[in-house]
Amino acid sequence: MRLSAPIYQLKRRARLLSRRETIPLHDALDRIAQAEGLASWSLLASRVAQVTPANELLARLAEGDMLLIGARPGQGKTRLGLQLLLDALHEGRRAVFFTLEYTDQQALERMQALDPGLDRLPEIVTSEAISAGVIVRHLADAPRGTVAVIDYLQILDQQRSKPMLAEQMAMLQEFARQSGVILGFISQIDRSFDPGRAPVPGPGDIRLPNPIPAGVFSKSCFLHGGEVRMQ
Repeated sequence: MRLSAPIYQLKRRARLLSRRETIPLHDALDRIAQAEGLASWSLLASRVAQVTPANELLARLAEGDMLLIGARPGQGKTRLGLQLLLDALHEGRRAVFFTLEYTDQQALERMQALDPGLDRLPEIVTSEAISAGVIVRHLADAPRGTVAVIDYLQILDQQRSKPMLAEQMAMLQEFARQSGVILGFISQIDRSFDPGRAPVPGPGDIRLPNPIPAGVFSKSCFLHGGEVRMQ
């Protein structure tokens, strides 16, 4: 789909319209979307997300990368992570989805919805026991260029029996560096993120109840309102 302006400019138009006509921002966003030929802003954002190919993301990743995929709820971060795995399969790579959120069936249904014609799916590992140690052991024999996505960062150390998040991330960073496996981490964004100040979140908006080593992520991908930005 072709828009009359980039997403961030359309959002700026909506904020100006909201102030000028004293209407709620969500109404202004819907009016901007309707001017672009779509019924609502949520539909516009969904359409934009659909035409942001994850294979472009895969092409920008190198062996051993630690990738952060961050967004507020409902912005498409899990979808992007799953699509990244499906694109890795299309390239003949091993792809693994570690999830502490979904059941096997839920993960399977989401993947099949993204690519109904795929003859095989990424490996799905669902367990509350998932931690850095579990991930490293599962991927011990993975060929270089394997892609694994962890869903999600903030609950890796939710159980007290697991090592602190900083220890786990340091372990995973070293494993990725030595093995050439690409590790992607779906991440929550803090509620304080204000799209009125910035079109998409940034590193400072990551919700971190426990600290992680500085510079642990070699690449980051943030999403909001249909816009995808790599850092």
